[in-house]
Amino acid sequence: MLVKIVMLVVFFAVTAGVGLYARKRVKDVGSFVLGGRSIGPWLTAFAYGTSYFSAVVFIGYAGQFGWRFGISATWIGLGNALIGSLMAWVILGRRTRIMTRHLESTTMPAFFGKRFDSPGLKICASLIIFIFLVPYTASLYNGLSRLFAMAFEVDFAVCIAVMAFLTAVYVIAGGYFATAINDFIQGIIMLIGIVAVVWAMLNIHGGMAGSLDALARVTDGAVSDTPGIFASFFGPDPASLLGVILLTSLGTWGLPQMVQKFYSIESEKSVDKGTVISTLFAVVVSGGCYFLGGFGRIFSDRFDVAADGYDAIIPAILSEFSPALIGLVVVLVLSASMSTLSALVMTSASTLTLDFLKGTVAKKMNEKSQLSSIRILIAVFVVISAAIAIMQYKNGILFIAQLMGISWGALAGSFLAPFLYGLYWKGATRASVWACFIFSVAVMTLNIAAKGIFPAVLQSPINAGAFCMLAGLVIVPAVSLFTKAPSAGHVNDCFGAYEAQVTVPAKRALSPDK
Repeated sequence: MLVKIVMLVVFFAVTAGVGLYARKRVKDVGSFVLGGRSIGPWLTAFAYGTSYFSAVVFIGYAGQFGWRFGISATWIGLGNALIGSLMAWVILGRRTRIMTRHLESTTMPAFFGKRFDSPGLKICASLIIFIFLVPYTASLYNGLSRLFAMAFEVDFAVCIAVMAFLTAVYVIAGGYFATAINDFIQGIIMLIGIVAVVWAMLNIHGGMAGSLDALARVTDGAVSDTPGIFASFFGPDPASLLGVILLTSLGTWGLPQMVQKFYSIESEKSVDKGTVISTLFAVVVSGGCYFLGGFGRIFSDRFDVAADGYDAIIPAILSEFSPALIGLVVVLVLSASMSTLSALVMTSASTLTLDFLKGTVAKKMNEKSQLSSIRILIAVFVVISAAIAIMQYKNGILFIAQLMGISWGALAGSFLAPFLYGLYWKGATRASVWACFIFSVAVMTLNIAAKGIFPAVLQSPINAGAFCMLAGLVIVPAVSLFTKAPSAGHVNDCFGAYEAQVTVPAKRALSPDK
């Protein structure tokens, strides 16, 4: 217990210290929200990765999908790395940085408002973000509940209060710069921790070969009668596995807390390096998490899924580890959760202030007032999400993965297609963006309130979210073909940012006269 407490105290002290150190860098709204658009590749890549993976992945998703798909759940982690990280950086990174700077937008709603020349879209997007980030944030807290109960036997409310307070302190003090530095430190902890945990888990059953052999002997007639199905390449349900891969990988392209990381990239070199770093980070962290969860069934004697739920699987595996390793895991999950929480509260508070309150509720809002509003809303958002997390935990309303699926489905379904087409296609219309917003919010809201009206395959929030994202890619071009075309002058001005002339070294491009 002493070892675990010391590790936590050191972690908390470093985290708070970074927030106080970064405070002197905050001079205006731009430096608070985006770090002055001068964040280097390592900090940006780690900020992207740590915002991507949280306790939701380590405790909720790894447990649930590892149980459902066995070792094939590792494909989810690889999909996160290749689609959610590599392709996101290649397809979105550079264009997002260029156009958002040209449009002087610091948030995703501001991008929609300026790109499609619609204040209404900006306001609507900000409300969608504020509303649907709440269940996502609540799921982060709940991911820690069983872990802390196993490691410290402390009340869940105390765990939430400490995590919420500490996160609020360093985000309010240092803004995005403090978040980026802490994300880097927390990312290092996550890399070391996941490697150590996977290695320790495999050794329990005699290494990789012994663990795979034990998994191959597991049978579950309710899932499949095929021998060794949970140790197979594609597992018992490849179609559902593909749906999870799409939601958790492609979904990042439309999540504001992820996309806004590209707003702050410092330079071209940062894009290239950040792409590689972010992808490798995802391979280790996400791939490791789902690989770990894939072996959950060989530990089934330590828990009861029917009674305890999927969220009990990973903590049950970890309970066999040494106190030092359990302490490392606690810090790992705290790191993952706090980094994602900081990104969520920053995104929500800045969006609500800059895209909703400013210019609507408060017609005139100077820099000082904007900063004060963002900081106050960060605290409010933390308190609300913490309260919801406690109520959800005590009443047992939803599993972690379902909470996250609702949030990801509504946000990514609403924003992915409009943002992607907004960066690449001049023909996307304002009406098509509205259609995408309305469709995805309606589907995910009905999925909560009236699940029975959906076909069986879409009753899962995860599958419904993946459906919304794919549907959006069709809705935007289809509606754009039959609605009023955007102003040619406005669109050409937006896309003119890509045509600006820049000077690069000869190793990047050949000179026309040589």
